[in-house]
Amino acid sequence: MRLFISVVFLFVLFSHGAAYDPLDPNGNITIKWDIMSWTPDGYVAVVTLNNFQMYRHIMNPGWTMGWTWAKKEVIWSMVGSQTTEQGDCSKFKGNIPHCCKKNPTVVDLMPGVPYNQQFTNCCKGGVVAAWGQDPQAAVSAFQLSVGQAGTSNKTVKLPKNFTLLGPGPGYTCGPAKVVPSTTFLTPDRRRKTQALMTWNVTCTYSQFLARKNPNCCVSFSSFYNDTITSCPSCACGCQNKNNCVQSDSKILKLVGINTPRKDSAPLLHCTHHMCPVRVHWHVKQNYKEYWRVKIAITNFNYRMNYSLWSLVVQHPNLNNVTQVFSFDYKPLVPYESINDTGMFYGMKFYNDLLMEAGPFGNVQSEVLLRKDQNTFTFKQGWAFPRKVYFNGDECMLPPPDTYPFLPNTARKRPVAFSSSIALLLLFLLLAIC
Repeated sequence: MRLFISVVFLFVLFSHGAAYDPLDPNGNITIKWDIMSWTPDGYVAVVTLNNFQMYRHIMNPGWTMGWTWAKKEVIWSMVGSQTTEQGDCSKFKGNIPHCCKKNPTVVDLMPGVPYNQQFTNCCKGGVVAAWGQDPQAAVSAFQLSVGQAGTSNKTVKLPKNFTLLGPGPGYTCGPAKVVPSTTFLTPDRRRKTQALMTWNVTCTYSQFLARKNPNCCVSFSSFYNDTITSCPSCACGCQNKNNCVQSDSKILKLVGINTPRKDSAPLLHCTHHMCPVRVHWHVKQNYKEYWRVKIAITNFNYRMNYSLWSLVVQHPNLNNVTQVFSFDYKPLVPYESINDTGMFYGMKFYNDLLMEAGPFGNVQSEVLLRKDQNTFTFKQGWAFPRKVYFNGDECMLPPPDTYPFLPNTARKRPVAFSSSIALLLLFLLLAIC
């Protein structure tokens, strides 16, 4: 009986813990349906996707949303988005619905569509920023007219089996739940209106569901040790080892080689770690009251540009960041009593785009941190981060016993050595005389 209870407990623990991020415990994507008006055979609703994740955004080619209708509903029309398939609408003689599928798949429209197809916060190609990086861009919305549905709060049936790709797998969506109706302010902000009915769907992310291997790795170096701790071998899996290319390969000169493929298959530069992205942390200098770190992010994928990239670092001295030179920085405080996590991201129109592999496929910055004399040390790997996330996915760190270590004794300075030689020669000269 105890064994059975233990197995059940572990199953529940891991099934829930897989989608739990300790650095962003409240992060999720919420899909909200607001019924704005009733129609003769259904309703008009506004669907809003809010990304409440602090550092995980939805990058190109954008989100894909799906669900299963509870009855025989159809989508008469959509504004701000479209379904990928129309389905079988042969039973309709007059107006043909936009989609007749039982389980429609919806995508955002691309920028530049005609104004009569646009809706507020739509038409960004499905790209949605992280809440911690740009709250105003962390939302996407569209409008749809649903037919053959209920025409009152009691007859409407909520859709089921919601799915979200962002753009790949990783998100798990819960059931739709009716919540208090959303309220809206009129433009003059003197009157409140509200939706006729509202329901929410909450989707959480799990890196274990997104991919089998990490997507990035971390390497270390320091001014006090000549050793460079590189990424672990095959840190991101070596399944692409036979398809990687060298930097001088003639393949890279072919037209269209940098175009992303529909299956998102990478074209990686040949490395021992075989990761698309490497983060390098270099302890650069030591001052009396401060110390300086250099962070470099390198892209090894010839088919991928990372827009709106983010880097999250957990380190105890991030509670005393004095200056960040070439990145934007924001502290993350998931727990009020602990301030050891920060998010770095690119400055707009300067380095917020991490280019594909090649001479321009890297971004870097230096960070100046103030010392806390009670905790600061270079011993036992203290100067290196505890966790590193790139674009919301945790990177693989080297084993702790390979970190650059602090020498036991300081090297003798050349000046002191030459002074000793001079004194010895002077002593010999006086002895001879």
